[in-house]
Amino acid sequence: MKYFNNGGSEKMKYSKFGKKVLKLPLFFPDATRALIKTIDSIDIKNTKTPGILVNTFHLFNQLNQNILSNFEKGIREFMNWQGAIISDSGGFQVMSLVKRKYLNGEISDQGIVYKNNNKTTVFTPEKSISFQMLLKTDLLVVLDDFTPPDSTKKIAKETVERTLGWARRSKIEFEKICEKQKISDKRRPYLIAVVQGGDYLDLRKKCTQKLVEIGFDGLGYGGWPIKKNGEFNYQVAECISENSPKKYLLYGLGIGKPEDIIGCVNLGYDIFDCVLPTRDARHGRLYVYNEDSIDKIDLKKMNFYSFYDPIKNIFSDDKSKISKACDCLLCKNYSKAYLYHLFKTGDLSAKRLATIHNLRFYSILMEKLQQT
Repeated sequence: MKYFNNGGSEKMKYSKFGKKVLKLPLFFPDATRALIKTIDSIDIKNTKTPGILVNTFHLFNQLNQNILSNFEKGIREFMNWQGAIISDSGGFQVMSLVKRKYLNGEISDQGIVYKNNNKTTVFTPEKSISFQMLLKTDLLVVLDDFTPPDSTKKIAKETVERTLGWARRSKIEFEKICEKQKISDKRRPYLIAVVQGGDYLDLRKKCTQKLVEIGFDGLGYGGWPIKKNGEFNYQVAECISENSPKKYLLYGLGIGKPEDIIGCVNLGYDIFDCVLPTRDARHGRLYVYNEDSIDKIDLKKMNFYSFYDPIKNIFSDDKSKISKACDCLLCKNYSKAYLYHLFKTGDLSAKRLATIHNLRFYSILMEKLQQT
């Protein structure tokens, strides 16, 4: 769990992930299927990204468990990644694929039943935990019942009750596996529960308090964090924070806009993950700090960053670099004109370089937040 260095005399917070002690806050890009499209594990490391997130639901469906059994160190060894790893349970995927009928399935208090390659599959809280333990990640997220953003209070209450029931079963399964494998308290991965309840603050408060009673290493902001007007729902984020023990890790699941991350850090959140930087990069949307150097970056400025589109014609003969406030592979070696050429010709190296750049933008963002 998080703690302060030097008996609390330092403001800097840290947390242990496996054998590594990492500064908080942290941003982990989504390597959903044990990969980030267009780049490899060495590329990720070179952006100074300390950890990644893999998705339990997708890997459970797509990766043969016998394969993992051949790798003693789990998914880390499988993908040759030396950093920290979080495994998300897949609650969002259950909502998007099952509740929206993309998969022919149904959800009950027992778990999720759905069709996968014409085969009926049952996914329960226990299976989610046991598979995550097979992945051997540093932080596990328990299976939750995602509250759809348009839910009535009755529906939202049902998702909260199911989330609480699944959380209890997940913790029992987690402790059972730890005991069976003789994993000591010091060597155990973190176990994080997820708070649901939609925009109903009384349900969010109840869910938070009940999960704390069950006992976890931290809590995640679950569900859809954006209001109908497009604004980030800080009221929910604050509700979770105010009702969580100070020692708890607070995790902003799927929260990725730089300004939203900063706002949540100010409320005490420690960990974030999102597909935003890597997905945007592949579509030609690069994040750029509006400064001449990394040292001059000021996150308190209203417009401290902007977006850069490499395929606009105005950059076709521009010899300048993408950003002076970045030291990534792209910014150190290539011009705007060359990146335009790569995107225009459809070469995969364009997406690779853009992805590397955006990940470095986010690792710089977290470095700056760690200093405040």
